[in-house]
Amino acid sequence: MVYIDEHIGDFSLQAALAEISEQRRKQALSFKFEQGQRTCVLAYLLLKKALREEYGIAENPLFEYGPHGKPFIVGHPEIHFNLSHCREAVACAVSSRPVGIDVESVRQYKEDIVHYAMNDEEQQLIAAAERPDVAFIRLWTMKEARLKLTGEGITVDLKSALDGGPWQFTTVERLDRHYVYTVCEEE
Repeated sequence: MVYIDEHIGDFSLQAALAEISEQRRKQALSFKFEQGQRTCVLAYLLLKKALREEYGIAENPLFEYGPHGKPFIVGHPEIHFNLSHCREAVACAVSSRPVGIDVESVRQYKEDIVHYAMNDEEQQLIAAAERPDVAFIRLWTMKEARLKLTGEGITVDLKSALDGGPWQFTTVERLDRHYVYTVCEEE
């Protein structure tokens, strides 16, 4: 299940900090700027909502972390989740299978990043697209979601990040809100 919230500035940060675990509160307050604090808190609140609605879990989840920093819920190895955020939205994916999600703002990209992260076929797709910026972000979110699913993060060659599998991708383009997100699950 995917949960999205675009109202990053529309809640009381102080009240929300009181509703979350001490572990997450410390993490949120480690961000220098309020925007980072807000997205950290809101992502956690989305996870709490998902756990309540999907699994009937009302308590604040605590996390343990894998070797590359992927969080897991203590005491619930059967629940897989992933969080992401950008300027426009915060996203949470929850599943009974490993899952990754990435949300990114649509913005102008740099050619050096395209050459670094995209293989020849992907570069051709971007160049031929009506909206190269959207095509780039779509592929980028696919790669990040896949790497977040496995817990690898950006530690592998990005050009081959979509190789292998089997992966199932769901991409949603919210161009009216200037963001794209992709969910990746094992088939």
